Amino acid sequence: MAQSAATGDLLRPTLPLAVSGARLRPWTAADAPSLAAQANDRGVWQNLRDVFPHPYSETDAQGYISFVSAPDSADIHLAFEVDGAAVGSISVVFQADIYHRSAEIGYWLGRAYWGRGLATAAVQALSAYTFAHFDVCRLYATIFDRNTGSARVLTKAGYALEGRLRQSITKDGETLDGLLFASLKR
Repeated sequence: MAQSAATGDLLRPTLPLAVSGARLRPWTAADAPSLAAQANDRGVWQNLRDVFPHPYSETDAQGYISFVSAPDSADIHLAFEVDGAAVGSISVVFQADIYHRSAEIGYWLGRAYWGRGLATAAVQALSAYTFAHFDVCRLYATIFDRNTGSARVLTKAGYALEGRLRQSITKDGETLDGLLFASLKR
């Protein structure tokens, strides 16, 4: 299905965050060095899907930025920007078929930015934006059960724990539970 110019603009917002010096914005080619520096961290990789490479090179960053910036992209992919530098990523991936009113939210931040409230502010801002501008009634995230920081982010952002997906994730040779969080449009 062809995407209209108006929808394309809605997929690339710039959103202020309730953290000084921080915002969400579309990715640019100039972000590749910063993205590679932040993403090339085993601690970041350990709680992400295997499609996220490790080690993470500048070539990986360029490929990611090209993919998420493509004119026909049907999802929201934004950079966390802190004091002018891209330090992480947040996305909303819209679902199809009978799930067309649901979307998955996912995010990561460079280790130096953990514990500052950035992820919570970003999840709150992008969730509100998505509910206001798209025909979505449910946003959800599935996280590794060991990722207590992300569980706190989602809880503080107003998401509810809906369930434990037993032995649903295998990462780096370890099989673990996933935790399903969701937020419903009010």
